[in-house]
Amino acid sequence: MEFFRIHKTIPFMRHALVLNAVSFITFALAVFFLFHRGLHLSVEFTGGTVMEVASQQSVDVGRVRETIAKLGYQDVQVQNFGTSRDVQIRLPVQKGQTSAQQSEQVMAALKAVDPSVTLRGNEFVGPQVGEELTTNGLKALGMVVIGIMIYLAFRFEWKFALATVLANLHDVVIILGFFAFFQWEFSLAVLAAVLAVLGYSVNESVVIFDRVRETFRRYRKLSTQEVIDSAITSTISRTIITHGSTQLVVLSMFFFGGPTLHNFALALTIGICFGIYSSAFVAASIAMWLGVKREDLVKAPVKRDGDPNDPNAGATV
Repeated sequence: MEFFRIHKTIPFMRHALVLNAVSFITFALAVFFLFHRGLHLSVEFTGGTVMEVASQQSVDVGRVRETIAKLGYQDVQVQNFGTSRDVQIRLPVQKGQTSAQQSEQVMAALKAVDPSVTLRGNEFVGPQVGEELTTNGLKALGMVVIGIMIYLAFRFEWKFALATVLANLHDVVIILGFFAFFQWEFSLAVLAAVLAVLGYSVNESVVIFDRVRETFRRYRKLSTQEVIDSAITSTISRTIITHGSTQLVVLSMFFFGGPTLHNFALALTIGICFGIYSSAFVAASIAMWLGVKREDLVKAPVKRDGDPNDPNAGATV
């Protein structure tokens, strides 16, 4: 399905050096902010108090969040669970306060607004749990990267696999760089978005590389640069349709999904934008600089050896 078709090949790879210079600068800044400022980790990673509160009437999550914010808590996660009358509250660690003291303070503030509020459960998530989540998150990221490399190496060629992984890691680091620079809260939902972006970017790279292989087979006299330009140009319409429709859904979560989905949708928005850029320009140009050629993707014809009287002897397949 195509909305339009571009008949003239756009010479993207002519500007590969400039495009990748922009990518390198953005990547370097992201790494700098990650080391300089670090990520603003959520309760799941740093530890804190998790409360389960119930009311006799529907709970206004926004009002609960405002009430707790007045107590001096800046990063509080409040969400419904089960029914509209049940709320889960995640409080970050406060110096000089125990988990019990935090719960008492919050419950006093909530009861002042709604006397029917009751505490159903209260537990402390320690830093040890946060450490375990961090380790498991990094393991998940590493397994995804290794899986991507193995898949692309088998489907295409190792040069494409390496180019795609470098481009995808470029996307991940830039997303983390944004969160470090603006000190947006990094939660498990954001980690899930980062992993989703990895798969999303790989899909775009596979589509482009598939078209590269088709173009190599169809046009034997084109250079590698011309083949890549043709492949990217021919997939532009498909990219606009798929990424545009996906971005509409993500933006609807961003604007109407509430605070719970806000950072999740934000990470996806950044990832989709840079995923398109890296798949089309970063991965393709790296593959070109690694020296990918027609022989890497299209098998050379093999001569048949046999009886000299055989009419098929010496033929190619």
